[in-house]
Amino acid sequence: MNRPKVVILGAGFGGLTAAKALDRVADVTLVDRHNFQTFLPLLYQVSTAGLAADHIAHPIRGALRKTKIKFRMGSPLTIDQKNKSIKLDSSEVLDFDYLIVALGSATNDFGIPGVSENALGMKSVSEALDIRSSILRRFEDLCRFEDDSKLSITVVGGGPTGVEMAGAIAELKKGPLRSDQAKAADNIRVNLVEAGPRILPSFSEKLSARTQRDLEKLGVRVLNNTSVKEVKPREIILGDRSKLPSEVTIWAAGVTGGPVMKKLGLPTAKGRITVEPTMQVTNYPHIFAIGDIAGATDDSGRFLPMVAPVAMQQARFVAKQIVRLQEKRPLENFKYRDKGSMATIGRHKAVVEVGRLRMSGIPAWYAWLWLHLFYLLGGRNKIGTMADWTWNYLTFDRGNRHIMDIS
Repeated sequence: MNRPKVVILGAGFGGLTAAKALDRVADVTLVDRHNFQTFLPLLYQVSTAGLAADHIAHPIRGALRKTKIKFRMGSPLTIDQKNKSIKLDSSEVLDFDYLIVALGSATNDFGIPGVSENALGMKSVSEALDIRSSILRRFEDLCRFEDDSKLSITVVGGGPTGVEMAGAIAELKKGPLRSDQAKAADNIRVNLVEAGPRILPSFSEKLSARTQRDLEKLGVRVLNNTSVKEVKPREIILGDRSKLPSEVTIWAAGVTGGPVMKKLGLPTAKGRITVEPTMQVTNYPHIFAIGDIAGATDDSGRFLPMVAPVAMQQARFVAKQIVRLQEKRPLENFKYRDKGSMATIGRHKAVVEVGRLRMSGIPAWYAWLWLHLFYLLGGRNKIGTMADWTWNYLTFDRGNRHIMDIS
């Protein structure tokens, strides 16, 4: 069998997994605008001083050692469908037999005024460092004023990302910041805003309620059935037109397909590239889309969740699909196997749901720690993360409380 040329756009969970799966059977070129992969599930810990930023970033070329995969740093500009080639912003043109689009997702502001200007997203290391600096800079303001000034921090979105962020901020306040300056820390308020009737809507009602109780014990004010109408520099206008003070607003309310997809001229619907059950892009049999950017649906017609397990399963599936095409065998339809969900709220607090199995508390917390450490790329990152976690656990401190955006 001749080795086809495969170009993969995006080196996240999906793109990197697809590249490795195809290495033995295809000439693969992996393209990403960064030369590192970010471990997004732990991004919130960088935002809240729990981890150093370099512990969740791994060099892509390092991950490709002992493979024949080529790497190009750049972003796609245009696709030449007729000649099966793609042009990068580096002016390089890559020819392909098959193209896999795995460009991930970006923050979705749902058209709400002020979100892009006044809220902080959570999709990159730089955004995580911006969140950390914003929180710590305003904490320093409280320490300087030494009065009864209040600092209100609001996380919008009650999914796993928002819940983990709110819990981590609350623990940062109760632990390290209180040790630094108790009066200033006591004047910090943490809010979690969710438009739906409960947080963690994808979990069972029992685990959702348990999570809310744990957050409230940490001092987080949970506002369910609360929509956002507008985000201003120091406050949020809620759906009932009431005002919620918020000096720092963190947007975890949803994501949409990466904005680069609009340049590629591929069919889209509801912020994702339209795909067939085979994961081929509609009307383009030589192009596949996987991960957050792909509009794959379940049996009920709902989009699959934008999580790493979906992207990785689709990546391995598409690698097999390309082999089938090369061997002129019929293609199969993708079926997602849901292996469960988990979220951590803080020290000894987490929830895990796998089918009918539901866990919370310390066992769930240890399961969360082990799984995230297992999937983290690079031995150095694993050791560094374990060291940070151990230090945080034993000392109730967080040593990464640096304001890094000062020139």
